[in-house]
Amino acid sequence: MPALLNAVLLVPLAGFAVVLLLPRRDPGLIRWMALFFSLAAFVCSLPLASAPVQSGFQWETNFSWIDSPPIRYHIGIDGISLWLVLLVTFLTPIAVLASWKSIESRVKEFFLFLLLLEAGMIGVFVALDLFLFYVFWEVMLVPMYFLIGVWGHERRIYAAMKFFLYTMAGSVLMLAAILWLYNRTQTFDFPVLLERVGTAVNGGQQSLLFLAFFFAFAIKVPLFPLHTWLPDAHVEAPTAGSILLASVLLKMGAYGMLRFCLPLFPQAARDMAPFISGLAIIGILYGALVCLVQPNMKKLVAYSSVSHMGFVVLGIFSFTQLGADGAVYQMLSHGISTGALFLLVGMLYERRHSLEIAAYGGVATPAPRLATVFLITTLASAGLPMLNNFVGEFLVLQGTAEANYRYTVLAAIGVILAAWYMLWLYQRVFLGEATEDTGAHLTDLGGRELAAVVPLIVLMVWMGVYPKTFLSRISPSTGRALEPMELRVGIPHPAFPLPALPLPLYARSH
Repeated sequence: MPALLNAVLLVPLAGFAVVLLLPRRDPGLIRWMALFFSLAAFVCSLPLASAPVQSGFQWETNFSWIDSPPIRYHIGIDGISLWLVLLVTFLTPIAVLASWKSIESRVKEFFLFLLLLEAGMIGVFVALDLFLFYVFWEVMLVPMYFLIGVWGHERRIYAAMKFFLYTMAGSVLMLAAILWLYNRTQTFDFPVLLERVGTAVNGGQQSLLFLAFFFAFAIKVPLFPLHTWLPDAHVEAPTAGSILLASVLLKMGAYGMLRFCLPLFPQAARDMAPFISGLAIIGILYGALVCLVQPNMKKLVAYSSVSHMGFVVLGIFSFTQLGADGAVYQMLSHGISTGALFLLVGMLYERRHSLEIAAYGGVATPAPRLATVFLITTLASAGLPMLNNFVGEFLVLQGTAEANYRYTVLAAIGVILAAWYMLWLYQRVFLGEATEDTGAHLTDLGGRELAAVVPLIVLMVWMGVYPKTFLSRISPSTGRALEPMELRVGIPHPAFPLPALPLPLYARSH
């Protein structure tokens, strides 16, 4: 059955090849073929969730790719990467639908880059060879650069260059660390590297290697103060680019921390956890406070991502089972709710051709269906119980409390601020009396738009009501990732010797 995971990776590349051969004069056929291959990848990915629950890697393919140096085509998934792969394949058809009418120039090139981006994102989450991981990590940058730089808004070139240079700065350091590890262990293969790295790397070297990997991943998250590229990229990107950037690309940084930084460099992670957790809390509060003063809808949602991703980093570096489970769950929840926010903001932009909040008001009157789905998404993003974001944030805060309750108190302020800025955004855009100008430009959601947004709404409710669907597969893998840390649930954070807290009832249910 490993062939199935290969199919998930190769179907977008096959779509890229097919669309490349299609005539440019038939944009309708190009759109339909892009939708077909993105849906085919999603269908192929669904059976991955049917494998028996276990902590190790599944659906593996492992054979020699290059003999010297020994580079292997080694791919596989576990409970951490499984749902992130499904997130990619689920959101790409939605991104295609979101671009159906808004992309009118260079249609062929746009969908080519979209399919190539999908393949690169899947590759990052399934690669188990560090060289292969780095190849996919870099391949993914190219299509996103062009999606922003060619199909973006007025300052698209500046935003694309800033995105590319920031990410490349971190990538170069990570590449140097990967090569150094190879020279000491003679392998790029991640499972083999885990066995050898303990004897090959001493404490000081481990700290430098940790920082090289962490810097690359922190830029991608993005962790404060390395976040400044994100608002520009989001504001200038087309709707599809914003959806995939917020929902998937940011998760690659957090995924890298949990997959590589903790297992490979546990001592360095323990030593630097207080500093990293502090930056995460600053990001949570800073991003939320900036959202309160944003006049631009896309910038507001972009800074909300800085705040929400701070919870993910905080959960990872709590070194508790609950914190790590919550971090992975928050990655998925943020991908769904923030992807929906960017999709809906893009729909508003297509109608009104403005991202300024002041240009709207009373939208609920001419567009009640749009107002309804935006309200559900707003409540999900604010962390309302029974919706998806609540579960992830709750688990992160619960896990962090076992390490340091002071961190939990500070981070919880971000939850309050999220409700403030999201409800205020909804009030200013959708409530009040609709002006004549607003009514003339705003129509309600059509069939294609409902087909794109309704699956996201369904997932928000499902993840909020029945999280066990996802957590049952996440927990064994996060537990394995935490094994090198020699920390378990209830054991205090090494830098903050607090009394061990009893497991709450909610945690015992998992």
